Amino acid sequence: MRIATWNINSVRMRMDLLLRLIDEAQPDVVCLQETKVVDADFPMAPLAEKGYAHAHVHGMKSYNGVAILSKLPFASRDVQHWCGKQDCRHVFAELPGGIELHSVYIPAGGDIPDPEQNEKFAHKLQFVDEMTEWWTTRRSPDRRMVMVGDLNIAPLENDVWSHKELLKIVSHTPVEVAKLTAMQASIGWVDAVRHFVPPTEKLYTWWSYRAKDWAASDRGRRLDHIWVTPPLKDALTGHRILREARGWEPKPSDHVPVMVDLDV
Repeated sequence: MRIATWNINSVRMRMDLLLRLIDEAQPDVVCLQETKVVDADFPMAPLAEKGYAHAHVHGMKSYNGVAILSKLPFASRDVQHWCGKQDCRHVFAELPGGIELHSVYIPAGGDIPDPEQNEKFAHKLQFVDEMTEWWTTRRSPDRRMVMVGDLNIAPLENDVWSHKELLKIVSHTPVEVAKLTAMQASIGWVDAVRHFVPPTEKLYTWWSYRAKDWAASDRGRRLDHIWVTPPLKDALTGHRILREARGWEPKPSDHVPVMVDLDV
């Protein structure tokens, strides 16, 4: 089973790029974040033509939005809300074999890494805290689960282009890293990509639109993640980060797709 995740930054604007991903990588399941479209307007038809007959979408106009698109049927599906908001950031579904798949979009958190000065940053920290408690109280480490998405935090030193320069930049601050690390530890989540790529190697999934030449400057961050619970660790057989997708024309997302293969 090949699972892909991508913050597509508007599914309608980048449908041609999504279809390119599907043609080139042939994932069985695609999880999206920042779909930026209400459910009634989600462009289902071209995806159904490619075999993605099963879709669990949860979106709103212009902002946020998450989706799970699958060639495989769902045994069940649900939506989870956080921080008293219904802002379309978490959907999950059960795939064949009893695998529960979560597509998550954690808030970016604004620019100022101080929850007292910046309510967006406070929201982000609360979101991660609530998720951590939910995993601990509502889910078991023995359950076969995969969580993917734009978590908007780069936890390791080599998940950013410069650890020293980004310590005070939202996405790599010590408080964010500590909270995401606590969430990972909550039920023993395995970082599926770092399962294959040692933490000594640089690894990115996002490059800012502000860079004149993103590839040359290479000031990236690894914000997009795939985690699996311990029962699926030995089922991991491969991974891929489609760095080249950051340059896909005509209008690339600032994130690139991340994929893992599971022998299930």
